[in-house]
Amino acid sequence: MQQNQQSLIFLHIAVLMFGGTALFSKLISLSALDITVYRTAIAFATLWLLLTLQRKAILLNRGKDYLIALLLGAVVGLHWVTYFAGMQLAGVATGIIAFFTYPVITVFLEPLFAKSKPQRKDIISAAVVITGIYLLVPEANLGNDVTLGILSGVVSGALFALRNILQKRYFATYSGPHAMLYQTCIAALLLAGFVSAPPSQVESHNWQLLLLAGVVFTALPHALFAHALRHLSATTAGLISCLQPLYGTLLAFMLLAERPNWQTLVGGLLVVSAALYETWSIARKTAKS
Repeated sequence: MQQNQQSLIFLHIAVLMFGGTALFSKLISLSALDITVYRTAIAFATLWLLLTLQRKAILLNRGKDYLIALLLGAVVGLHWVTYFAGMQLAGVATGIIAFFTYPVITVFLEPLFAKSKPQRKDIISAAVVITGIYLLVPEANLGNDVTLGILSGVVSGALFALRNILQKRYFATYSGPHAMLYQTCIAALLLAGFVSAPPSQVESHNWQLLLLAGVVFTALPHALFAHALRHLSATTAGLISCLQPLYGTLLAFMLLAERPNWQTLVGGLLVVSAALYETWSIARKTAKS
């Protein structure tokens, strides 16, 4: 098997696992914050072991990079808390679609760092996304769990977009697993003080699921994704990543018996289409520059 073909398989497996992460919001009977703390701690230990076995660097290159890692870890921690909260409140399919507004949010956040203005096509994409989210919302009332879950998913997408921009600008010299090593560690440490269920009160079946979430659905897909990027273009990686809502929805249907209604399907199609377009557009612009 050629390297490109193998990398493409690894990329699809990674995206499938990223989509499967959402299932743990329903499978693990803990709060979103508790899931985040235990999952990130397990992922950190796994990544540290992986980098150590590969004899890769653990320390960062410069002192100021530790401050950047601290900021990234805080943003990632809040992103995952709101991510899992969105799934718990709105359901996996709706929550993951709300989160996938992040590619469009990215094109509006990046100009704040580059001191430029969004283009007309970006405003059109934003309008498409808003229409898709409107179809998902059952009623304009924050007392409704689904509405609150969608809002949480969009906030999670905004935090994820911010993290990606910051990492690209200030932390791009580090590999995916190396960067995630610090982000998972810092996220776990910063949020640990707010845990409602201490380790001694976590049931054994929840520990098994947390280990699965931290090792197989966090550390492993990041390693596979980093490996795939060595042989595939950023365009390919970005476009295939847009399959994450589809994978997540299919897994929720098969394993949790979640059946999305027509509004969710149409709204999801609009959001993912805009995400696909923006991802392709950004990748094409990068290739030309």
